[in-house]
Amino acid sequence: MVHAFIMVKTAAGKSEGLLAEIDDLESVADAHIVAGNYDIIAEADAPEVYDVLQTVSSDIQGLGGVTDTKTYIAMG
Repeated sequence: MVHAFIMVKTAAGKSEGLLAEIDDLESVADAHIVAGNYDIIAEADAPEVYDVLQTVSSDIQGLGGVTDTKTYIAMG
């Protein structure tokens, strides 16, 4: 199992709506609005790294209002 942290930047005023959409994705275990360089941090669990990347590139980046993402794969 691969565990990843996905940082998401959103357009102004879009964080709350996107939080619900991201949290509803199948591979997303949890998501939070945060203060800092990114607006949302999501935790994802998937069988393989490819599945995490697919979630980010297809599901999260495809949502209206997402302007940038950065993915960190947990090493242990």
